[in-house]
Amino acid sequence: MGYIDENLMNGEQIIYRTKLHWILFLGPIAFTIIAFIFFAAGKNIAPVGILFFLIAIVWAVSAFISFKTSEFGITNKRVLIKVGFIRRNSLETLLTKVEGIQVNQGILGRIFNYGTILIKGTGGTSNPFHKIEAPMQFRKKAQEQIASIQ
Repeated sequence: MGYIDENLMNGEQIIYRTKLHWILFLGPIAFTIIAFIFFAAGKNIAPVGILFFLIAIVWAVSAFISFKTSEFGITNKRVLIKVGFIRRNSLETLLTKVEGIQVNQGILGRIFNYGTILIKGTGGTSNPFHKIEAPMQFRKKAQEQIASIQ
């Protein structure tokens, strides 16, 4: 049972969920490949390969923890987001208080369907969340729910 499930209000139903995108693991994969290139190049530069491999392991563990502990959801009443394990960043905004949801995607984001969402609430607050899977779908579902309660 996740954060979103544990924090539902009475009569609240989950409409849409998403998670962080697998692109988080691209950096550790690249560093692992570089490490193996150094290992294959010879014994005199193998220590550099070991360094790259250790960095890749630490980075992969960090990415895995972020991937598993991040939740993004839209209910019939709120937008709920929780990112992080030790250092937690959470957002719970009533749909009636959401002024807009901005989506930022680069070229790779468009190709692989990930991006940054920026939720703007009343009072000028804005919270960015990076590397979200299917950010356009997230925004669409939120807008549909906002329109249905107005």
